[in-house]
Amino acid sequence: MRNKLKKRQVVMAGLVSGLMGFGLFQSISANAQAVAQGSIFAPAQKVEPPIKPSGTPTTTTEIVDGQNQMPFVQSNGDRLLQEAQARYQTIISQGGFPLLANGTFKKGDKGPNIATLNKRLYLEGYLRVEGTQGQFADIFTSATQAGVGRFQRNHGLAVTGKVDAATVAEFNVPADKRLATIAANVPRLAVYEQGLGERYLVVNIPAQQLETIAGGRVYAQHNVIVGRPARPTPVVMTPLATVKFNPYWNAPVSIVERDILPKLQSGTDYLTKLNIKILQGGPTGPMVDPKTLNFKTLVPDNYLFRQEPGPENAMATAKIEFSSPFGIYLHDTPEKQMFNYNNRFYSSGCIRVQKMPDLVQWVLNGQGGFDGGKIASMAQTLERLDVPLATPPQLRVAYLTAWPANGGTVAFRNDIYQLDGSGFTLGQPMPVGEMSPDGKRFVLKPLPRQVPIDAAEADGSGFFGSHGGAKQTSLFATSKGAVQNKAPGVELAANGKPKGLFNWAAYYKQQAAEAKQPKDKKHKKLKKDHAKAGAGDAKVKDVKASVKPAKKLVKKKLDCKPAADGSLPTGCKPPAPDAPKAPDAPKTP
Repeated sequence: MRNKLKKRQVVMAGLVSGLMGFGLFQSISANAQAVAQGSIFAPAQKVEPPIKPSGTPTTTTEIVDGQNQMPFVQSNGDRLLQEAQARYQTIISQGGFPLLANGTFKKGDKGPNIATLNKRLYLEGYLRVEGTQGQFADIFTSATQAGVGRFQRNHGLAVTGKVDAATVAEFNVPADKRLATIAANVPRLAVYEQGLGERYLVVNIPAQQLETIAGGRVYAQHNVIVGRPARPTPVVMTPLATVKFNPYWNAPVSIVERDILPKLQSGTDYLTKLNIKILQGGPTGPMVDPKTLNFKTLVPDNYLFRQEPGPENAMATAKIEFSSPFGIYLHDTPEKQMFNYNNRFYSSGCIRVQKMPDLVQWVLNGQGGFDGGKIASMAQTLERLDVPLATPPQLRVAYLTAWPANGGTVAFRNDIYQLDGSGFTLGQPMPVGEMSPDGKRFVLKPLPRQVPIDAAEADGSGFFGSHGGAKQTSLFATSKGAVQNKAPGVELAANGKPKGLFNWAAYYKQQAAEAKQPKDKKHKKLKKDHAKAGAGDAKVKDVKASVKPAKKLVKKKLDCKPAADGSLPTGCKPPAPDAPKAPDAPKTP
């Protein structure tokens, strides 16, 4: 068995080397190279569960100008959070938070549980000390109700002013855990608040919200869809650059190869439905009539599949670009129903914004006469227009699980990417459960052969039939959709067969079929395939010339018949005499 496994590895190593030689893939990752060098298959990576948006939104998209809402990021945010840090240290030294009993409590309730609730609210700054003393100490008053509502808002809960199970769970998070969360966010705020300027916007990933800020005051807040734990949204600091109305969406090669080409085997109606044009060579190349192409042999690297502006476009009506090594942007989405959920960790890294036209209007700030009416007309006419920003606001895509809130309180959110305590401030978080090559939970620049976020965004949007799947979209996958293992090796499918570099099952089937053909027939078939491929498919080489199937060495059996004089041919030995038969061993009782 061991010899068979070793032999199989040698065959695979030669095959991978041959494929690299005639360009069936653009490149190969370090993990795949480990396979070529003889590594055994690694265990299958844990499969990402299907995305299940859930819950009713507890935040809203609205203009909040005049409500004196404290921004996620402000010029003195780190100092305010340090002051809160000292208060929590005092709370811990005095015994921490009292535990609140499970139950539902509302205005007018009385008793010892309400006394505990009032004390709990007072310790974090949601209730004045008078609310814990005298006749009001154990009564759920209007002040208690207001304090509960502020607590719920600061923890991303539905603001009802009533205590329910979700609110009790947040009340009972230990003070030392809250202190650790605050400590993780002080250095983040110190970095994010640098160079903010007069007008800026902040996307807070854990809060799933975007704020626009002018003159130190929040003008509007937008619910957003951000990266899921397997495809985290990168954290960047940069000015905005360009507003693109009715943008094209250029399908990456991986999406073309895996999702689009299979749908074109029986006709081109799919291209018409999604308004996709094909350009030869790139964005400046000539447009090609799809009916003149052979989609069975077409090399997707030689063509650009471009989705035109329109209701089916993955970017919808607009996107806002900015400089980032990770290739993310703010954009509209045709899947607006996804904003109807509270759990919006759904994208593959980019940030989808609810009421994108309102954000575009704020960003342009009157530039070029763009007001609400003109922006709406752009969406109706589908006119392509790129508007470089004359006075671009600063952008902070931030990762804040704690930040200072009104009245000296602190707002908290769940550590969705599990980065607290890791030293993370800026960069690309690794998928939850994965580490970078140097053993960290994040990287400061894109990893080699990382899947483009453009590709993953389309994959998660449902435009190409991939929505809702349970497959893992790892940062380590290649554009050919292949290697997703953290350790060297090849990912195994659910049936235990290897997958990744290419379709092994199809290859073995093809090899078996070719083995049954006469040698000259196989050669003719390869020449015929070459003719079909045409000049545009120059990457396809002669498989026979590059990958020679391993020949099984068969030892020739000698003819050991004795000659007329009774002698045996050279190399033959006389047969050994029959050995005496050993007696049967006694049976063990």
